[in-house]
Amino acid sequence: MPELSLPDISLHYEIDGSGPPLLMLAGMLSDSASWGALAPLLTDHFTLIRPDNRSTGRTTPWDAEISVAQMARDALALMDHLGHETFHLVGHSMGGLMAMELTGMALDRVQALSILASAPVRAPRTMAVFDALLAVRRAPEGEQLWLRALYPWIFAPGFFTDPDNVGTALAAALAYPHAQSADAMAHQMQALRGFRPTVRPADLTYRTQVLHGADDLLIPRADAEKAFAAIPDVTQRTLPDAGHSIHWDAADAVAKHLRQFHDTTPET
Repeated sequence: MPELSLPDISLHYEIDGSGPPLLMLAGMLSDSASWGALAPLLTDHFTLIRPDNRSTGRTTPWDAEISVAQMARDALALMDHLGHETFHLVGHSMGGLMAMELTGMALDRVQALSILASAPVRAPRTMAVFDALLAVRRAPEGEQLWLRALYPWIFAPGFFTDPDNVGTALAAALAYPHAQSADAMAHQMQALRGFRPTVRPADLTYRTQVLHGADDLLIPRADAEKAFAAIPDVTQRTLPDAGHSIHWDAADAVAKHLRQFHDTTPET
């Protein structure tokens, strides 16, 4: 069970695949397992490195000091520990914000950056959704109810055409032994609420790809596209039939774009 001892936490991470290193930063409420649909499609192209962010998964203690910048520093420390001088980088949702912060710390180490279903903009409705979900979770029988309330926000409409999908996802989430607790969820929400970026889109000097979900309800796509347009060397794509969980709704398409984009990046 790979762990990296840092001054205030034990950082859990997963490694699989072979090829150039690809650091994968999970989003809000998620850990290394959140890449479960996408990772198998990339293991023949990359060495996948997937840390559990603070307050999630098997990283302990759950209540260590937390911020988006601190989680980015943790991820960079992991790459130092593993001996990867340069690497590819992908972040989903909050992980996309972490990835942008990390680029400001890594100077010339990032070879190419992909951002999935994320935006460097303030989105009050998104935080209101998280606040409501946390309140539902802390109510009687909330452990099931909050997940049922979450799914319409993160999955595309096609997910609900098969009535068994909700039950399958619910059973898997409830059975997951490393699920984030309600208190840890609140702790991480504070980090996102207090986030103030130090790296702006115009500051990014890396080749950057941004993938948006056409049915993403949590990220205001027009605002995201406008913000990311400031990146000097950016490619933006919108994937149909994909919600906020773009790496689950459209795993095949995301994998294809990641492989093509990162394979065409010159080695440095």
